Amino acid sequence: MKLTILRAYFLCSFNLLLCTCVSARKSQVVRKLNGQIVATANTGLAPFVKLSTWGFLLALLSSFNLQAQTAVAPAIDGIELTGDYEIKGQVQDADGLPVPFANVALYTTPDGKLVKVETTDDAGLFKMEGIADGIYDLVVTYLGAPDLRKEGIEAQNGVLDLGVLQMAPAAVELAEATVTATRALVEVKPDRTVFNVQGTINAVGQNGLDLLRKAPGVTIDNNENINVLSRSGVLVYVNGKRLPLAGEELANYLRSLTAEQIDRIDIITNPGAKYEAEGNAGIIDIRLAKAENEGANGTANLTSTQGRYNRSNASVAGNYRNAKMNVYSRVGTVRSENFNRINFDMIQNGLNLVETMFGRNNARDYFGQFGTDFFLSKNSTVGFLASGSMQDVSGYGTDDFLISTVGGPVDSILLAGSSGNGERNRAEFNLNYRYDPGKGKSLNVDLDYGTFRNTEMRRQPNIYVSPDRETVLTEVINTFDTPRDIDIYTFKVDYEQPIGKGQFGAGIKLSQVGTNNTFLFFDEIGNEEIRSDVRSNIFDYDENVYAAYLSYAGKINDKISYSAGLRTEITDATGALTAFREDLQEDPVEINYESLFPSAGITYTLDQRKGNTIALNYGRRINRPDYNVLNPFRNQISQLSYERGNPNLRPEIVDNLEIGYTLAWRYNFKLAYSKTSDQITRLIGPDDIDPRAGFIGWDNLAEKTVISFNASLPFTVTKSWDAFVNFSASHINNQADYGEDGTIDLQAFSYSVFQQQTFKLPGKFTFEVSGYFAGPGIWGGVFEYDESWALNLGLQKKFLKDQLNVKLSANDIFFQSGWTGVSDFNGQFSRGGGNWDSRNVALSLSYAFGNQKVKSRKRKTGLEDEAGRVN
Repeated sequence: MKLTILRAYFLCSFNLLLCTCVSARKSQVVRKLNGQIVATANTGLAPFVKLSTWGFLLALLSSFNLQAQTAVAPAIDGIELTGDYEIKGQVQDADGLPVPFANVALYTTPDGKLVKVETTDDAGLFKMEGIADGIYDLVVTYLGAPDLRKEGIEAQNGVLDLGVLQMAPAAVELAEATVTATRALVEVKPDRTVFNVQGTINAVGQNGLDLLRKAPGVTIDNNENINVLSRSGVLVYVNGKRLPLAGEELANYLRSLTAEQIDRIDIITNPGAKYEAEGNAGIIDIRLAKAENEGANGTANLTSTQGRYNRSNASVAGNYRNAKMNVYSRVGTVRSENFNRINFDMIQNGLNLVETMFGRNNARDYFGQFGTDFFLSKNSTVGFLASGSMQDVSGYGTDDFLISTVGGPVDSILLAGSSGNGERNRAEFNLNYRYDPGKGKSLNVDLDYGTFRNTEMRRQPNIYVSPDRETVLTEVINTFDTPRDIDIYTFKVDYEQPIGKGQFGAGIKLSQVGTNNTFLFFDEIGNEEIRSDVRSNIFDYDENVYAAYLSYAGKINDKISYSAGLRTEITDATGALTAFREDLQEDPVEINYESLFPSAGITYTLDQRKGNTIALNYGRRINRPDYNVLNPFRNQISQLSYERGNPNLRPEIVDNLEIGYTLAWRYNFKLAYSKTSDQITRLIGPDDIDPRAGFIGWDNLAEKTVISFNASLPFTVTKSWDAFVNFSASHINNQADYGEDGTIDLQAFSYSVFQQQTFKLPGKFTFEVSGYFAGPGIWGGVFEYDESWALNLGLQKKFLKDQLNVKLSANDIFFQSGWTGVSDFNGQFSRGGGNWDSRNVALSLSYAFGNQKVKSRKRKTGLEDEAGRVN
């Protein structure tokens, strides 16, 4: 009954919003939500001259110091752009408050051709550079307010300061529109989709992993692997820096991030040549909130979340900026307790195994960040950033197996409970120099070092008992000591300057990653732990990646713009296994290859004034195996569950093709096709040694193709009702043939709908209803999952002149966001499901103090592309 009600709710909501969109009057909804009106892709194909890494660096730095030839400005319908001037101003509303994210468009007179478009910042300021002498019309548009027009603007002799441009109040007839300074929940820009976490009440009490489950086009599978548009192999960044984590460690880190720490999540499905080629599904960049205003200011946050167990966090962020420097910092702590439940019913080798697993984990995390920027001159900035965290974790769990022949009574029961504790510590340091003389020229240099130190001690009794659980049949106790160390060094240079009628970019990236994975297996006999030299090993993986890229973006005419790029990466890696017995020693695995990654994009503006554009993008990407899945030694999860890596895994290569359509600057549609060769996937089947046990291995699928569609639809239904709907659908086709080990021939159609309704209530309250419904699909190579859904409620009110923000939310109130599904491969059939502590109530208090007016510099660090892939 509940499922039927939710289906009806989502269907009615979707249909209502579509009808609202169709019936809304034209040209009134003009707020810019999706970046520039004339979208340009950031990738493409251009001629590429192969140079040695250091020779390329010297040439790059030398070219920056040479005086570049002045580019010939383009002509617009016969008007020669001979000048190089600037138009600026500030947009205010009828009450004199700044209007952020308004569109400011400049048109030629009298033919009305679009020359330039910009967006106002948080202070309502805008600036247009490179404007030629001439007479122009300027149009300011913003959702819910009549257009503001200034005609006959004359640009000549340098800077034209228009001062304050004040918009008229919303017209009476625009009942369906409202002026608001809050960001849209989702913004689809030419190169990315932006999920604004700070714009939703129902983010309160959630962690980073929870929020990714809500992000458009993103799904999390039963092993907590992240997929985008049904494609696996996504890279996760934080503040532009790549996280060298994967699998369980990545999931644990994301859980340590609270919604109060996160400003937005950028989803880049087809990155350009400037970005590292790693990651088949693209990049998810989690941008943390930061106090960024001039003067002294800060924010204090306190949140408590109650599900089955309690989670809480507290943090303080501060910023100080003057004309010569900017200093910012953030410190806080997170305490969390959660559970995870998994059930499986498996049939293999004539046996029936019913597994029931329950785990309860505790974590306490202390985190901090300190950064400073020194403004050496008007054009030069040097900055330093340090961040880190210390996390203590502990937990215990039960893992029971009922063992029987198919159709027969239970023969025995395995009780494989476990307990453990450990530490996860990280520290990252960045030194940045940026030279930005204007006129499109810039040089950015980053030096980075990151260190990750993880320890884990785990004790696992394996006790076989009789069906009545009264008699102990056998007992084996094992303990595990599994420390892991990672060190990452990167050097990155990016350079841009105008050439001809477009923008040229070039850069290099050198990265060195060293990992040490120790796996020590002990048999506990009496009170003594005896190391098993057969089951223990040390696996070191060292990887160097040398990368260089060229890119170019420009315009053919007023309607057609393009971008092109080519990236080359040389990978030199070694995986060395150290066994504790000479007869088990294996030769090192050498990985050496060079790859080219072209990318290209073209954008066609169908209607400049109405904001209708169509864009086509192509890109090739690579996904290298995670470090731990290369380790060939056998790891015991329990005596009936094992896993082992595959040192012969090949990197997977994907070709992505996307076509997007933007209607009225705000309604966005995307159709995508991807084909992956040698996809790395997790496979489950019977163990070769013990017929009762399951075995988890890794291999390459021959081929995977995904055809997907995504629609992002923001609506203003009434003056006090805003809505957002995101719809995704995909068709997945997995193909592989492993001979005697089985074949894979799976196809599935998957879909999901995410919606959020926001209501402005009397008394300055804001109420939210949000949720999602996800249809069936495929995780990994063979697991077919069923539908799931969740419904969330939220309430917000601000006090003390809006400085104190109080939010109350209830998440997954029907407790339906868990998963169920089946797999059938290599002689093993299994049906299972699971859930976690997703149903909860959260209360958050956030207090902002100090000067909250002018933003300081935002910068991106250089550890964004490090090749850490720790599973």
